[in-house]
Amino acid sequence: MSLLFVSDLHLDAARPATTQAFLQLLDGEARAAEALYILGDLFEAWVGDDDPGEPGASVCAALKALSAGGVPVFLMRGNRDFLYGQRMAERCGATLLPDPCVVSLHGVPTLLMHGDLLCTDDAAYQAFRRQVRDPAWQQGFLAQPLAARQAFAAQARAASREHQQGAAEAIMDVTPAAVIETMARHGVSRLIHGHTHRPAIHSLRVDERPAQRIVLGDWYDQGSLLRVGPDGLVLETLAVPGTPAADRA
Repeated sequence: MSLLFVSDLHLDAARPATTQAFLQLLDGEARAAEALYILGDLFEAWVGDDDPGEPGASVCAALKALSAGGVPVFLMRGNRDFLYGQRMAERCGATLLPDPCVVSLHGVPTLLMHGDLLCTDDAAYQAFRRQVRDPAWQQGFLAQPLAARQAFAAQARAASREHQQGAAEAIMDVTPAAVIETMARHGVSRLIHGHTHRPAIHSLRVDERPAQRIVLGDWYDQGSLLRVGPDGLVLETLAVPGTPAADRA
């Protein structure tokens, strides 16, 4: 059996094919997994645990069924779904993970992160992140009517797209020095994260020792799945029927 890792699915009612592909994973391979880790941005937006809409309702129900079947589910907040609360975790039968956190994967201490904290060259984003992660800001935001929160989320997504289009590509990726410093501070030689939508397995050196950084891909045109077993790991691309990538295959 393997531990499964995904990130950046950005599930949204406008992209039902991606939601269906994830639900098939939950009802298929994931049922035989040791555990499922979702490292942030499961949804395109999450404006509060009181939102009863789709695809949140269906996905949370499927995750809870997976957990009830004996497969532990772990959720980490991303930059799109940072408002997860304990109510959300209970709906999914999941455990919320802090970002960052160190877990032992088949005896290997591994740092798990969403990844946005590593993009330190993007000063504008880091300032926004500090603002929306402030408990007082979140309390005020969650006190607003659901419709107002949904409108804010739509505006924030539009602003994010504009920022990404205007920013240099290097700024949108992790800062190498931040990666090394973070791994050294946590005393690990392996890091798994998402956020940048650049799936790859990188070799580097931390404190003069060989190290590894695994980047999970997004689920826009195709899926991305990391399997970690006792004999190693495999990062795989998954076809999502109904997406442009699948149509080109």
